[in-house]
Amino acid sequence: MPEINLILPSRKSAEFCENRRLQTSQKKCFTHGMLSVFLFLFISGCSQTGGNGYTAGDVRGYNHTSQGINRFTVNGYGGGVRGNTCCILLPDKWSPGFKAHVEWEVDPKTASQFPGYKHWEEYLKWEKEVKASFRKHRAVVDIPEYGEERCGITVHFLACNQIKVTTICDGYGTPNYPIKEPLDMKEPAQCPK
Repeated sequence: MPEINLILPSRKSAEFCENRRLQTSQKKCFTHGMLSVFLFLFISGCSQTGGNGYTAGDVRGYNHTSQGINRFTVNGYGGGVRGNTCCILLPDKWSPGFKAHVEWEVDPKTASQFPGYKHWEEYLKWEKEVKASFRKHRAVVDIPEYGEERCGITVHFLACNQIKVTTICDGYGTPNYPIKEPLDMKEPAQCPK
């Protein structure tokens, strides 16, 4: 029967391995702890008053046009038209002249038909054409007066690159909702100047 040599670690190498495991475990514990603290602060920041005169709320958008809204920001805070994005800070007390600076990128969908991925060079040419067709817009609008109850800010993208904003908590289409334009607005032949 062949002889099997077992190589057993020395006491020093066993201690070294144990210390490495302990350090790795401590690093993982620290990382998980920091992640938990960050997550708690992030979640609570989007739903509560910060005690500094501002309240955090969601940013959301409704696209009433046939053009795609790729992205938008309100006073530098990002938003989406497919759900809520956290967060924007609104003053606890509204004051006259409070403005929303909105910037957005539109996809007018004027590019040629998608060629698929089979012919990579054609795809890259098409992708460049699509990105070149994107248009950036910006507008500054008044934020309507609000009281104690407000739910972030909602931007409505209307025909002719017009926008409206609201902070109301009621949902779009409910009787108290202030913006009544339909979601499927058609672009007029000529936009007012």
